Amino acid sequence: MMELPSTLTARDGTALDRNARGQYGDIIFGMIARLAGWSILLVMAGIVIVLVRGGWSAFSTFGPAFITSTAWNPISHNFGAATSIFGTLATTVVALAFAVPFAFGVAFWLVELAPATLARFIETAVQLLAAVPSIIFGMWGFFIVVPFMAHYVEPVLTHYLGHVPGIGLLFHGAPYGTGLLSGGLILAIMVTPFICSVMTDVFVSIPAVLKESAFGLGATRWEVMRKIVLPWSRQAVMGGIMLGTGRALGETMAVTFVIGNSNHLGWSLFAPGNTIASLIALEFPESAAGSLKLSALLALGAILMVISFITLACSRIFLRRGIPG
Repeated sequence: MMELPSTLTARDGTALDRNARGQYGDIIFGMIARLAGWSILLVMAGIVIVLVRGGWSAFSTFGPAFITSTAWNPISHNFGAATSIFGTLATTVVALAFAVPFAFGVAFWLVELAPATLARFIETAVQLLAAVPSIIFGMWGFFIVVPFMAHYVEPVLTHYLGHVPGIGLLFHGAPYGTGLLSGGLILAIMVTPFICSVMTDVFVSIPAVLKESAFGLGATRWEVMRKIVLPWSRQAVMGGIMLGTGRALGETMAVTFVIGNSNHLGWSLFAPGNTIASLIALEFPESAAGSLKLSALLALGAILMVISFITLACSRIFLRRGIPG
């Protein structure tokens, strides 16, 4: 086998060492890769610094009461984050209550029941649903979901569940259509593709011998899913759910259209409310530079960053432990 010469001769007669050129290329590529990695950390650090520095005036003025206060009065310069934090968490919980069972059903059907051709088509549709801009979901929710909730869903829930002790607190009030329930429903539609994609990948990665052994012992499809698939992949599935949770926490425009945008704290899912993201989107253009209101909005952004970081960190832990290498 012929060996290539270790040197090349340029047109001007200069000898170029092939190994030296390769070493220089590796050094340059390594520097570019390191720069790209460190730039991500610098961008994240810059965002955190801007939010904390900008919101420091609100944190120092109100102290810990900023997190627990329900007030939001720009006229009296009294601001609190409790209402928007509650709305963010409430809509996220409602979204997961709808999205997780639906995403599980779609993933189970794609992996175990659907014909291969149809499964590929539906999987593509799920991916396209994840690419729809959030404002489109917001407009669709305002014109379709809100009237449907006001005329059909909320009156029925009030009639049958509004008088039940305990749970009735969640289903009482005027059926306006806008509120935490509608916001959570829109979020559920938006996060379902993300959760479904993770579940589908995890279910496909399960060793076939485990399922075939269970089928050989006479187990049904549901028994295989419940006793084999879910125990094997439960941590990875939880990681996918946490990724969907992070997506729901930071959603802005879609929720703004349907949540009602009222600084109201109550247990009813029919009541209008707001989230951290929707409140920032609505109030930020009207906030003067250097004002206490702007500082309060930046402080809300910092709180949302902390909540999102905790959620995504949990998802990384679950995914690292749940998917075998």
